[in-house]
Amino acid sequence: MEMIAVWLKVDGEHLVETLQAARQKLDAAEGEVVLDLSSVRRLDPNALKALQELAAAADQKTIKVGLRGANIDLYKVLKLVKLAPRFSFLN
Repeated sequence: MEMIAVWLKVDGEHLVETLQAARQKLDAAEGEVVLDLSSVRRLDPNALKALQELAAAADQKTIKVGLRGANIDLYKVLKLVKLAPRFSFLN
């Protein structure tokens, strides 16, 4: 069976909206969703909540979520709030 990955470029200015759109696109994905976070510099509490909801929805549908281009500061925040293990980090 062919896997269909969904690729989304995330705008740092509209992070929460993009993450909510990614959660809605999980139905179209088969296997993997990749979010390009290269333009995101920081995560506010609303963005963390949206990431947590995306991870929970992906877990229910057994879809992997990959984060591409996440800087070290984003990784540290995700690690502190225990969200890092729910994502794969891509270069």
